[in-house]
Amino acid sequence: MLRPAVFLDKDGTLLDDVPYNIDPALMRLTPGARDALALLGASPYALFVISNQPGVALGLFARSALKDVEAQLHRLFTGCGATLCGTYWCPHHPDGTVPPYNVGCDCRKPGSGLLLRAARAHGIDLARSWFVGDILDDVEAGNRAGCRTVLLDNGHETEWIEGPLRVPLARAADLHEAARIVVRHDSGAPTTFHAEATR
Repeated sequence: MLRPAVFLDKDGTLLDDVPYNIDPALMRLTPGARDALALLGASPYALFVISNQPGVALGLFARSALKDVEAQLHRLFTGCGATLCGTYWCPHHPDGTVPPYNVGCDCRKPGSGLLLRAARAHGIDLARSWFVGDILDDVEAGNRAGCRTVLLDNGHETEWIEGPLRVPLARAADLHEAARIVVRHDSGAPTTFHAEATR
C-alpha cells in the first residue's frame, strides 16, 4: 500500500540558508525545525529532503561532497526523533560550467522530477503527501507532482511570480507551524489556514 510523505526543502526551510554550503559544521536547523521533525517523526509520513544544488554545475563543489551533507541530515533527523527516508538533489543548472550537469532538466525545482523519483522508489502516494518550502518554486514543484503544499512565509521569496501552479494550500511562519498544519489537516481536525499565493 502506498504511504504519504512530507517533502522538505533544505535551505531556508529545514536549515538556515547558507549559500552553497557543504560543510556539515555549518548546518543549523531553522527556528521551529526541531519541533517540526519531532512532530513529523511521530506521524505516519515518510520524510524526504528535496533540494536544488546548482553549486555542482557551477563548479563550486563536487557532487560527492553532498554525501557528507546527507550524512549530517540523517544525524539531525535522528537527533529530533525522526527518520530521514531519503535525500534527492538536483545538481544541474543550464548556466553551469561543469558537464554533464550544465544542462536543463526536469528535476530542478520548480520541476517535479525529484518528487516523482522519490515516489517511484519508495511507494509514495503523492496525492496524500505534502511539500513544504520557503519559495514559490517549491510550491510549484509540489503542485506539479500532485502534492498539497505549504509555503513558509519567512521572507525568503523575493520575486513573487504568480501562476496557477504557484498557489500553496497553506502558509506558515516556520516549519513547526507547517508540520502542525499537515498533521491537523490529515487528522480531520478543524483548520484555519488560508491559501494565498501572493501579497
